[in-house]
Amino acid sequence: MKVMFVNRFFFPDESATSQLLSDLAFHLAQRGLEVHVVTSRLDRVEPTRHYRSQERIGGVTVHRVWSSGIGRNSLVARAIDYLTFYLSALAVLLRHLSRGDVLVAKTDPPLISVVAALACKARGARLVNWLQDLFPEVARAAGVRFVRGPVGRLMKAWRDWSLREASVNVAIGEQMGRYLAPVDTATHSLAVIHNWADGDALRPMAEGASLLRREWGLEGRVVFMYSGNLGRVHDYQTLLDAATELRDDATVVFLFVGQGHGLRRLRAEASRRGLTNLAFRPPQPRDRLGALLAVGDVHIVTLAPGMGPFVVPSKLYGVLAAGRPVVFVGGVDGEIPAMLDEQGSGFAVRSGAVQALTPIIRRLAGDAQLRQRLGANARHAFEQRFSRPAAFEAWQRVIEIAAR
Repeated sequence: MKVMFVNRFFFPDESATSQLLSDLAFHLAQRGLEVHVVTSRLDRVEPTRHYRSQERIGGVTVHRVWSSGIGRNSLVARAIDYLTFYLSALAVLLRHLSRGDVLVAKTDPPLISVVAALACKARGARLVNWLQDLFPEVARAAGVRFVRGPVGRLMKAWRDWSLREASVNVAIGEQMGRYLAPVDTATHSLAVIHNWADGDALRPMAEGASLLRREWGLEGRVVFMYSGNLGRVHDYQTLLDAATELRDDATVVFLFVGQGHGLRRLRAEASRRGLTNLAFRPPQPRDRLGALLAVGDVHIVTLAPGMGPFVVPSKLYGVLAAGRPVVFVGGVDGEIPAMLDEQGSGFAVRSGAVQALTPIIRRLAGDAQLRQRLGANARHAFEQRFSRPAAFEAWQRVIEIAAR
């Protein structure tokens, strides 16, 4: 038996889905399993970089398939990228899958689970869906129009069929699991495994200890930091309005490190408003992640309204590992507000509630002891529930169940 994964990105690409997949694939290979990954030849962070069609990395056999790479700024072009990846990946899966193998399908691109289910049926393999988000629900909540009509209903029907075909479906949050339970009628095949971070590489650092603060000219300021992709599923407007309210507070700075459609719009609007309390930096390599997360005295996590159980940003687990407080902006009935309340590690504010957000920012900026207490709670919650070894152990059980 071999374990195969399919996802659009894999090591050395440093996007979030790639990092999680790479961690798990290398771990399973180290445990003696035969592991293959079907992925693209593209790099999400560096679009001009291309990889070899096949190579072996860390005991993992990597099959890199051709797909177009034209869809960074257009939904139609992105759909072409997805379609070309579907076709190329299906050809490789049909060639390499055998009866009794386990195929783990992530959710990049959307609906790759449908392609994976077809390949498993054709080859007698077992399917595991690793649901990092739920499409088309995420697209509908983000306001993508074409998924609200018959096309969206058809996509959901395909997605639900692929879930029913799976041996195990893995949700990344309790609310996502409850949402999927009526679809996955064989409830014993539904598992909840949260994403993780490397708790050895990411450890709490004293405020101001990161050398990046000095390099970026942030010493003497309380840094409210957003790191990672800022896209269509995130709320940046509330943060922008809060920064406008606090423009005369010299102690507070908002730092954005990453890229994405929303970040470009945020930067342009901040410039138009003449705001000087926002700073921007490009994505940082993974080996600087510990120093990067320590730059923020408080970390900001956002989701657009209506995302609810459909997505849990993976950046949250790194922040918890780094022992930093969290301010969440989005729907207050979702997974993250419940986690922060249970852990005592931060605050949740409804999207658009600027008058509720600014007092929280002022309170956190003025109370170092409060930041320290919330950060200690965050690290404790991470060690109890979201460590990498615990996630790997849960994933090994899923692979064993699927194989049986």
